[in-house]
Amino acid sequence: MNSQIVSIIDSTLRIAAPLIFAGLGGVFCERSGVVNIGLEGMMIIGAFFAVLGSYLTGSPAIGIIFAVVAGAVLAAVHAFLSINLRADQIISGTAINLFAAALSSFLIMKVFHKGGQTDIVKGLYYGVPKSIKSIPILGQFLGGLNWFVILSIILVVVSHFVLFKTPLGLRIRAVGEHPAAADTLGINVYKMRYLCVILSGALAGLGGAALSIGTTPVYREGMVAGRGFIALAAMIFGNWNPVGTMLACMLFAFGSAFQMVAQSFSWNLPTEVYSAIPYVLTMLALAGFVGKTTAPRADGKPYVKGER
Repeated sequence: MNSQIVSIIDSTLRIAAPLIFAGLGGVFCERSGVVNIGLEGMMIIGAFFAVLGSYLTGSPAIGIIFAVVAGAVLAAVHAFLSINLRADQIISGTAINLFAAALSSFLIMKVFHKGGQTDIVKGLYYGVPKSIKSIPILGQFLGGLNWFVILSIILVVVSHFVLFKTPLGLRIRAVGEHPAAADTLGINVYKMRYLCVILSGALAGLGGAALSIGTTPVYREGMVAGRGFIALAAMIFGNWNPVGTMLACMLFAFGSAFQMVAQSFSWNLPTEVYSAIPYVLTMLALAGFVGKTTAPRADGKPYVKGER
């Protein structure tokens, strides 16, 4: 029974890591006043370019850099459309999602000469010393994690500190709450929003990398499977707060981990019922918190310098 509990905890943390990265990206982006529906596409492009980078160089670390840069570039496009051209941010994000899925499919054919998935590449090695693995329960727990889990938890702490304990975080929140007032105080609204949108893309790309070379070092079409939207839901559930977002991601990840374990029970239910558990759990959680979370006041509203 203990081993099963440890297995569920390990699975929960591994499944949550990509969601946490994307969710943190969403927090920074929306705290600055820009809605980023394109997190899904940025995760897709990050997952593919992580594999591509590892394939071309033989180094999963370079693959991670590829993923982060690709996500940031895609986010820069969203930033230009949303901030400079003042396009509808939902439409822009949706277009990015469609573009990322199509681009990755096209590049699979061009680079790997096959459809549906890439070749298996070198993944990011994770190992703990045998002396630690031999520790009862704790060793088994630590041995089941990966570097992305550890990094995601570190980034939650860093993000919370930056947003709520530093002058930079105060500027980001000011731009998302009242950009005109922030502008009169000398804060460059456009610069802060660009910074946060590009950062959100880099984090979502990192989430995509955690999903591909962090688990099975291959990219398959559809492997992101709506996780970018789940990360958005977790961000709302977590009230645009890094710690709350992490806990919300853990909730969804627990549902996913539980449905894998539940299939070993003798419940005689269709497979689709188990697969629906994490999504139903997420919808119920969101439904219970409708009206209890508050978005930044300028979230989704383009800013024009000089307007009040």
